Amino acid sequence: MKITKYFCAAVIIISPVIWASPKITLTFGESSNGFARVKIKNETFEPLACYVAIDGHKVKFQLQVKSTSRWITATDQRFNYQNFSTWCDYLEVHPKYRVYQVY
Repeated sequence: MKITKYFCAAVIIISPVIWASPKITLTFGESSNGFARVKIKNETFEPLACYVAIDGHKVKFQLQVKSTSRWITATDQRFNYQNFSTWCDYLEVHPKYRVYQVY
């Protein structure tokens, strides 16, 4: 019975955290030169703090309501969409991102 109680408590605590992540859409493509690239679309009505990382380089930026970032392109043709790391969260939670470029 204790296991059931702990399981229910874990579900109640963890579930809202999962639902709290913002809705974004990732679009992967390839440039005319054959380099992998990505852009992020904000599907929420809140501004977001985001970054795209590849090969140790991070591009940090703000993403406004219902907007799309510019294409962020890899620096080497050996990279593909699996080498990109993306992250977005609400700007009000990460105010230090207010100094970065706005898209």
